[in-house]
Amino acid sequence: MQTLRLGLLTGLRTAWTLGKIIFPITLITTILGYTPIIGWLSDQLSPFMGYIGLPGEAAIPLLLGNVMNLYAAVGAILSLDMTVKEVFIIAIMLSLSHNLLVECAVTKRMGAKIWVTIVIRIGSALLAAMLINLLWQGGDQKAIFGFVPATEPNAAVHWGAILWTALRKSVLGVVQLAIIVIPVMIFIQVLKDLRWLDRFASALHPATRLIGLESKSSVTIASGFLFGLAYGAGVMIQAVKEDDVRRKDIYLVVIFLSVCHAVVEDTLIFVPLGIPVWPLLLIRFFMAFILTFIVAQIWNYAEKRRSAPEASLHG
Repeated sequence: MQTLRLGLLTGLRTAWTLGKIIFPITLITTILGYTPIIGWLSDQLSPFMGYIGLPGEAAIPLLLGNVMNLYAAVGAILSLDMTVKEVFIIAIMLSLSHNLLVECAVTKRMGAKIWVTIVIRIGSALLAAMLINLLWQGGDQKAIFGFVPATEPNAAVHWGAILWTALRKSVLGVVQLAIIVIPVMIFIQVLKDLRWLDRFASALHPATRLIGLESKSSVTIASGFLFGLAYGAGVMIQAVKEDDVRRKDIYLVVIFLSVCHAVVEDTLIFVPLGIPVWPLLLIRFFMAFILTFIVAQIWNYAEKRRSAPEASLHG
């Protein structure tokens, strides 16, 4: 019961904190949708956004997600009219690249250079968007955001009606996210208290070994994979202090977790948007795995090239 109570309290606090972000963002962006501003921004950005299969106004949630967080981005998405494919592309981009200011600072604490994290996250987001745009031929139906009503510009003809529409969308957006966030926080609390994280780390070890990581990195990967970069960074920083962690392991962990972290929370955030979330999770995991594996192989090759002259001299 103590675990459930703590999880519920954490969930309520988290929902309240996030609601204070979601509500004003949804309110403002919905109101802006009835002004010329969104149309002007869309026209300016359409040439670039077209390469990744998105309308110009999609730049708003992408910018909010990268500068602020996923919840702010979702608040902006709820105010836009887009197809399922367009929302899915935005979701995969935001899954790979979000909250850059905070999370780049976190990876720097782990011992990695900030520019490496930025290049990996933004680069993987753009690559995934271009591939999905080229390979997915469906998803042309209009996205339906759960409880949240679709934007109907002709329905609101005066400022009172516009404000009511914006308020309704904002409240429903917060309610939907609270329905998701509270159970997630309870689940995370259960995982912590029952020490299932250690078991998950053991199960994950064969995969981490395949991409060139030592066994001591498994708990770091498991922590970040389930709960987020901050949790993973905390474990890694402690390991750097207590153990002889290789510089290579630090960078490989940063690369993997930069692309794929907090998979429970970050995936469920997008459920109210009406998109398939399992492909979202799988794409993110396999991109992280493949990218980390490639970097590990290149790193191993470079180490062998450097050690070859030294071996010949000693011989």
